[in-house]
Amino acid sequence: MTEYKLLANDVKGLLINQDIQCIVNANSMTFEYSGIDLQPISTHYPLMKFEKQVETGTRFLGDGFQMLCQTAGTIENQIDIGRCPDNSPSYRIYSEHAPKRFYNYLVLEQSTGFQLFGFTSCDRFAGYFELQPGTIATNIIAYIDGENIKPKYWSNNKLESIAVLKGASLDCVFQQYADLITKTHPLRKGVNGPVPIGWCSWYAYYSDVSAQDVKNNVKIMTNDMPDLEWVLLDDGYQAFMGDWLSPSEKFSGGVKSLINEIKVQGKKPAIWLAPFIAQPESEVFRQHPEWFLKHSDGTLLKAEDITYGGWRCTPWYILDPSHPEVSAYLTHVVSVMRNQWGVELFKLDANYWGTLKGIRHQAGVTGVEAYRMGMQAILKGAGDAIVLGCNSPMWPSLGLVDAMRVSDDVERSQHRFKQIAKETFYRSWQHQRLWLIDPDCATFTSLPNQATNQHTYQFHRDVLLASGGLLLSGDPLPEMTSFARETLVKLIERQKTTNHSAVFNSLNLQQASLKLSEKQQLHCLFNYENKSSEYSLTSDSICDWYDFWTGQKLNEIPTQVFVASMNHGLSSRSIISIAQMDSYK
Repeated sequence: MTEYKLLANDVKGLLINQDIQCIVNANSMTFEYSGIDLQPISTHYPLMKFEKQVETGTRFLGDGFQMLCQTAGTIENQIDIGRCPDNSPSYRIYSEHAPKRFYNYLVLEQSTGFQLFGFTSCDRFAGYFELQPGTIATNIIAYIDGENIKPKYWSNNKLESIAVLKGASLDCVFQQYADLITKTHPLRKGVNGPVPIGWCSWYAYYSDVSAQDVKNNVKIMTNDMPDLEWVLLDDGYQAFMGDWLSPSEKFSGGVKSLINEIKVQGKKPAIWLAPFIAQPESEVFRQHPEWFLKHSDGTLLKAEDITYGGWRCTPWYILDPSHPEVSAYLTHVVSVMRNQWGVELFKLDANYWGTLKGIRHQAGVTGVEAYRMGMQAILKGAGDAIVLGCNSPMWPSLGLVDAMRVSDDVERSQHRFKQIAKETFYRSWQHQRLWLIDPDCATFTSLPNQATNQHTYQFHRDVLLASGGLLLSGDPLPEMTSFARETLVKLIERQKTTNHSAVFNSLNLQQASLKLSEKQQLHCLFNYENKSSEYSLTSDSICDWYDFWTGQKLNEIPTQVFVASMNHGLSSRSIISIAQMDSYK
């Protein structure tokens, strides 16, 4: 039997599953399982159908389960933004032959305004949407991935909740959505705290980093760049993936002693780890094979068996936080780093792998639940330290991190800078609403094996200028170019003025604005295509208009409207409007 549910904004949802109950509250719906046969909940378990919702030619945005997946474009011409879609041959979260899934939320930009379909909770199941072509218009169907878990193991019958929201502006819809999410998943304290500004070792030295490399950069920070407050020791310090408390030979003096030197220099130490994985050579794997995820036949599960196998030191085996000893172990590792070493920020990488499906110690626990168990154990050890998620499952991390990487790894190339710009901008609405966003590192100095031209670096700096969020230099500071240094100084000034993200007015991501003060407005323009174009910038009052980076005045007569031209190809501009004839400084 089917039943229609009417929301406050007149959207109707068709309840198409006789084994669930739906309760409507304004524009939100909560679902509970009410079946009596207690059969396993499938990976394609329907909740609700929304009929005739999508116009022809609609521009849209669909999120992905993990960080490296987003889809945009139009309904008829869908474009994968990230390098690793959820249904790619590498990740295999679902079949590449199945209908396209849009996890977490789906945003439509139509003639009537903006409309968002989104899951407002993620406690046990990942939620997603699919498009179903109809005879007149396209339908939207909401599903959960039940992971074939049997309800008899559940502590309660709650499924997940959904909202359908409308608004005249994109930012208005996102604000409504964030407000609903945080009622279910309250924010971590750090979301409203200072945003880290500092340096990260990875993009300067990668896994070859040594203790001396870090010391050399800290010296530059102390003497010449005091505004760089944080020092993030990334991958390469550990003996093996999984043995995070045992240093490699390049850190023979121990990581604890290096962290102490960082603190003596007045800087804040941060560290990288991938808490849910271990390589076979690690002590944790050799001593405790019973802690790891298994196949149904009892053999240990390697990540590569079911998804992307990892980028270094593979194969990766997956810790199972439903095992109480694993949760205790995670708490112990992070607690030692926090309380004995003095780490003040944890960058948790490869978090997606913590959600992998397999046979767990505790029957009936989904990958989402197990991941959230593990994160809670980590937070117990981290105390008041900042927690940054990276390569994460997006909605399963709600309420569990202070900051979140929202894009792929930066690379000094035009293609990657363009890619991560779109990835970041599509998620910049989340900044200071769900977590602090991390657009990845600022890299403006070429390496011998990784280089691009200054025009491309100028595009990258405008992306970071518009983004806000964490600001970590990824360049080797002793080799930093004058352009890189001057750019970083200006970005730091912007962060200290305001750390909000610029607001985009359309899913085309071409134009964004940010209020800097009562009189100053920042306008950021981006061209991702080959043709030149013009944009009309407007202000509420008569203004003078200046180039953000050079301070050059762009107008002759004060005006409320300024027409800015854009070059063909990948290009960008950042312009300041200043009211009442104030001079730009």
